[in-house]
Amino acid sequence: MIDVQSQADNREIAIDRVGVRGVEYPITLVNRGVEQPTVASLELSVALPAHMKGTHMSRFVEVLEGHRGGLTLETFSRLVDEVRNRLDAPEAHAVARFPLFLRRSAPSSGAQALVRYQAWFKVVSSETGNDLLQGVEVPVTSLCPCSKAVSDYGAHNQRGYITIDARTNEPVWLEDLIEVAESSGSAPVYSLLKRADERHVTMQAYDNPVFVEDMVRNVASRLRSDRRVMWFYALCVNRESIHNHDAFAEVEWTRRPRDRGQAGASVLGSTQQ
Repeated sequence: MIDVQSQADNREIAIDRVGVRGVEYPITLVNRGVEQPTVASLELSVALPAHMKGTHMSRFVEVLEGHRGGLTLETFSRLVDEVRNRLDAPEAHAVARFPLFLRRSAPSSGAQALVRYQAWFKVVSSETGNDLLQGVEVPVTSLCPCSKAVSDYGAHNQRGYITIDARTNEPVWLEDLIEVAESSGSAPVYSLLKRADERHVTMQAYDNPVFVEDMVRNVASRLRSDRRVMWFYALCVNRESIHNHDAFAEVEWTRRPRDRGQAGASVLGSTQQ
């Protein structure tokens, strides 16, 4: 059959990225050595040279079909390498977004339930090497320091969302990033709380008030002090409870070359083995 995609194009316009997106696919995620079935929404693409008419879209899914199990950032990177090689492209891009469920114990009763987090892997594969990013979006509770200071009793609080994108020089678990985010708010968010737990969480937040600025600085401080983190982007958003708008703060940071051997010990927890 005629391979139309491989025919020549004379418009002399290279395409930065062409591919497929919104591909919903079951995967087996590996986090801290534990396998968890989930469903990823994927975007796979390649750079298309100016002389080529099109790319072979079916090959994206063919490669994906062979890499469904045991997904980590490293195995996802190998998937993107195969996409680039199969499509004979100078560069390949991929993003996998998926829900991650972690079992959490309530602070007083110990009652357990799953909490849902959003997570993702991002990879760019080229002839000079691969750029790997991973990230999470984590719900937290935040209590307003100003409201606490000016009120005769009580203080307004709200649900916040902390987003972290990180580039590291050694493997880091997604759960480690989640723990950084949860420790940066006033209190974590749980799926199941009994009355004693509600009391605990409410008072924990009251004793630990934070502005959105505090949260993003807390995240940045922990990530900057970890020697494995080379770059990060942190975004904190408060879904305000007494305002008709959201509050947000963001920080982007790159480790300077002269500081790469001077950072403190890891603060993100266990590394991948």
